Amino acid sequence: MLLLLGATGYIGQAFQTELTRRGERFVALSRSQVDYTRFQPLYEYLKANRPSFVVNAAGYTGKPNVDACESAKADTLQGNTLFPQALAHACAALDIPFGHVSSGCIFAGAWVDYGNGWVVEKDMTKPEFKAIAANSPEKIRGFDECMIPNFSFRDQPCSFYSGTKALGEEAIEGVGQNYIWRLRIPFDEFDNHRNYLSKIQRYAKVYNNFNSLSHRSDYVKACLDCWFQKVPFGIYNVTNPGYVSTAEVLEMIKDILKPAREFEFWENDDEFYTTGAVAARSNCIMDSGKLIEAGVEMRPVIEALKTTLNEWKPE
Repeated sequence: MLLLLGATGYIGQAFQTELTRRGERFVALSRSQVDYTRFQPLYEYLKANRPSFVVNAAGYTGKPNVDACESAKADTLQGNTLFPQALAHACAALDIPFGHVSSGCIFAGAWVDYGNGWVVEKDMTKPEFKAIAANSPEKIRGFDECMIPNFSFRDQPCSFYSGTKALGEEAIEGVGQNYIWRLRIPFDEFDNHRNYLSKIQRYAKVYNNFNSLSHRSDYVKACLDCWFQKVPFGIYNVTNPGYVSTAEVLEMIKDILKPAREFEFWENDDEFYTTGAVAARSNCIMDSGKLIEAGVEMRPVIEALKTTLNEWKPE
């Protein structure tokens, strides 16, 4: 029996759907049944029920977005750092393996070769970076799992949300048998306020940058494949291979969905952060090569986006 925590959340719902589709026996535990955010009730439940594997999709993201985490710091720290730490130690004490939904938002930028070797470029809005992306994409590569997060409390500026997600990884890495599954900007064909494709269609203005993305269903399938295929425990960037700019995504939306509106971009970072956002935002490119080498495949990001838009289901 598998145990699923955070089943009512955006990613947790997708885990429920995929586990049901596979015919797997699982329990979606709610906090009204057991306050699993507290160590003792969690430990006692695990000891009594002995799940074969635990999926932790619980966390605190803020509503309507991560800006809310800046004023709800206690809840954010509890949900993204302290609870995963408690879960890790409870599972380790009982020799129960688990998987934790983490985030790629603990990175900013990408590796780029401007001609003098590889360097980390945090600002992917620079004209010279855009030129490399347009003309020599092979000179850009993403962050892999060996690289230290550079959008965290240890490497600021960062959002409070991203800081707690990075601390959460530190708190559980190497504790027992676990997977740390990094998610990056989820999307799928179902119109939803948490869906990246829904968000950018509704924004008054759009922030143009480069990012890796994770198709929600592809993501949970890959996470579960890690467990069922007995992939070695550790950190995995679970993103659809490749990267895309917001402008490219909007071109696909205009071509396929043909919305009855024009899209405007924020002129620059100063305008965006003065008017459109409170917390610093992570824009980054992730390398999913480790996952592929382990035998878990995901569709390339452009293919996933085009298929998704052709199967779009309005709210």
